[in-house]
This record gives sequence, C-alpha cells and structure tokens, in this order.
Amino acid sequence: MLIIGGTGEMGQWFATFFRKRGFEVSIWGKSRKTDIAERLGVRFAHDLYAEVAKNDVVIISVPIDVTEHVIAEVAPLMRTGSLLMDLTSLKTGPTNAMQKYAPADVEILGAHPMFGPTIPNLHGQRFILTPIADRCRKWFPVIKEMLEESGAHIVVVGPEEHDRFVSVVQGLTHFAYITIGTTLNRIDFNVKESRKFMSPVYDIMLDFVGRILGQNPYLYAMIQMENPEVIKVHEAFLQECHNTSEIVRRHDLEGFITKMKDAAIHFGDTSPALRRSDKLINYKIAEYEHLLTSVGEECGLLHVYSGKIHVGKLWKVTPEQIILAEGTKMVSLKMENIQLLSAQELKEWKMKDLTRHKRDISVIVPDNADPGIILEILSGNENIVGSEIIDTYIIDGRKSVTYRITILADRELNKVQTDIERILCGIGCQLRA
Repeated sequence: MLIIGGTGEMGQWFATFFRKRGFEVSIWGKSRKTDIAERLGVRFAHDLYAEVAKNDVVIISVPIDVTEHVIAEVAPLMRTGSLLMDLTSLKTGPTNAMQKYAPADVEILGAHPMFGPTIPNLHGQRFILTPIADRCRKWFPVIKEMLEESGAHIVVVGPEEHDRFVSVVQGLTHFAYITIGTTLNRIDFNVKESRKFMSPVYDIMLDFVGRILGQNPYLYAMIQMENPEVIKVHEAFLQECHNTSEIVRRHDLEGFITKMKDAAIHFGDTSPALRRSDKLINYKIAEYEHLLTSVGEECGLLHVYSGKIHVGKLWKVTPEQIILAEGTKMVSLKMENIQLLSAQELKEWKMKDLTRHKRDISVIVPDNADPGIILEILSGNENIVGSEIIDTYIIDGRKSVTYRITILADRELNKVQTDIERILCGIGCQLRA
C-alpha cells in the first residue's frame, strides 16, 4: 500500500492503521520527511511514480484543492487489479477524476473518515464509502470488512448525495462554530472569564468552538470553499440569522415562538436529542463530582492525547486542573485532557505495567484440610494478583504445601505477605521456617 500524503496527520494515522493490519505500507509526501516514515515503521517512497505502478492499493490523502490534480497525475500509472482510493471530505470531484484518469481495469473507491487524526481507534466512528458501480467489486468488500472489524460504522452512499449532506453536516456546522469564534473575537469577549458563569450547555458549546478553531484552518477553508453545495447553505443560514435578528429587534414575541416551534416540528422528535445531550452533560458533571470525592485516594487518569496513564494519589481538583501525587512528584493535568479510569481499567493497567513480585509461603496444613480450597481463599485477597501451589510433600506424616503469591509493586510487599501468613494461620495452618 502506498499513501500519497502519508506524511500529513491523517496520512500518518492510516499508515499506522493499515500497517497493523498486515499491509506493507510506504508513504510519500512533498515535504520528503523521511523521518516520519522511520518513526511510523513504514518505508518512504522516494520514487513516487515507480511506487504507484507496483502497489496493490494507492490512497490519496492530500488537501482537497489538489486532490483531483494528484489523481490525474498518478491514476494512469496504476497496474491491473489495483485499487485507487481517496480520503478527502468531498466525493463528487475526486470520484469523477478517478473514473476519468484510472484505467478501466483499476478499481476505485471514494472514502470519507468522519473523524480527525487525534482519535485512538475506529470504535464507534463513522466511515463513509462511495463505491462506483462496477468499479470496485474486488476491493470494496475487503476494505469494508477491515474497517467494520476495527469498530467503524460504515455508511455507503453515492458521491453526489454525500456532498449534499456534508454541506450541512460539516459546511453549516463548521461555519456556525467558526463564526461564533470570530464573533467572540470581534466583540473582544473574555472567553476564559466567561467560564465562571457558564451553564453546562455553554460549556459544551465553547468546547466545540475551541475544538474547531484549534485545528488546521487550511483544511476547514477547503471544506467551505470546495463544495459548491455549501454556498446555498450559507445563504439560507445568513437569511435566517437576519430574519431572527429582525424579530428580536421588533420584540415580536409571537413571531419568535412561531419560528422556533416550526423549526422543532421540522426537526422531528426532539426528545432523543434532549436525552443524548442530558447524557453528555451528566457525564461531565458525574466525572467531576467523582474526582472531587476521590481526593486523597488512588486513581488512574488517561491523558487522551498522549495516551499516557498517570496513577497516584489525587491531591487537588478544580474545574480546570487536577493535581496528582505520582510517586515522589506532583503532576498537574488539565481537566479537559484527561479521562478517569474505572476501577477495572486501573486494575488492568496495573496487571500489564507494574512489576510483579513473588513470595513463597510454606505451611503444614491441617489433616482434614484441602490445599486447593485454601488456594481459593488466598486467590480472593485483593492485595495479590496471583496464587498457585508450587510444592506439596509429606513431613513426619503431615502434609506440607508451598503457596506462591504474586504481588504488584505498588503494594507493601512485606505487609501483604504478613497478612497472607496471618490468614493461613487463622484457618489452622502452621508456618514452616
């Protein structure tokens, strides 16, 4: 597989994704940053045209405004039975270009991942595919199955229908959020100070505005400017803004209520939207309250961008910041960057990442005791992560059993061993020297 534009953020994401699924991946980018290929564990394609001609799959992951030009340049070079696929957020232009320039024996597939390169995996993510009839019989089921097995929800539509819906799903949404951001700038509004007065809905809205503003402005400009359907949506949106503002200026209460009710009727059943937004709001509140009640206790925090897990005693919690005593150092984390691990997730992390220590305890068990039942009792102890019988023999007519317990490094080893020995003695066992 060759990914053209593989040195970009999305190209890198998919280079890693397909490499982990068995593809021999090479990447090319006009920046010629070979160090990126080395870091990803893939090969850099120094001779682009030669690479295009020999690969099974060629993926185009370049800016929207040059996608069709790149397709025109490389598609004619592809070999029989190979697949040409693009990842841009528009589909009509790229799929038309692929049909025009790719040989008839080369399969083509339009694709639009509805997510950014910061997500860790495809679980729950939407992935749009726009196959062209009779041009993707072999590769379409392969790609679709691979994405679905990785947790993606696949939507199959035609290119024109895709662009019409995306003009609202992305075009209108981004336009509205960016305009809110530029409006805050225009009126010199103190966003940071406003968080002192925020409601949960305002909090979430600000996060989405900041999310859009903090990303690649070039990409968002292309989404607005390259889809001809977007301008129609802009015109309707601006007209509605003007009309609603005029209603407010006139203090036309009935007009405002009627407009809002009419929009709600067109929207459909608003109850699911209310429940979903309540769920989002309640999750934010519940996580914060849980953190507050956990001050002084051990907890695990996942940094959602770096992927690093911090484990330690929770020292302080504010709406913006968490301070964690991690070993001998204090770690300060921004609230918006972390996700609280559940008790099970924390346990799994410890099992995977912490050093394990083994201690052997030899005892003479009572004559009528079952060593296996004693083992089950030990296995239920929360301070150990493993227990087994490693030796059994008879001493002076009495049964001697050696139990090996496994203790994680975050526990006081001697104390845990002493506690286990106390349990064994409490059920009638006699410690051996």
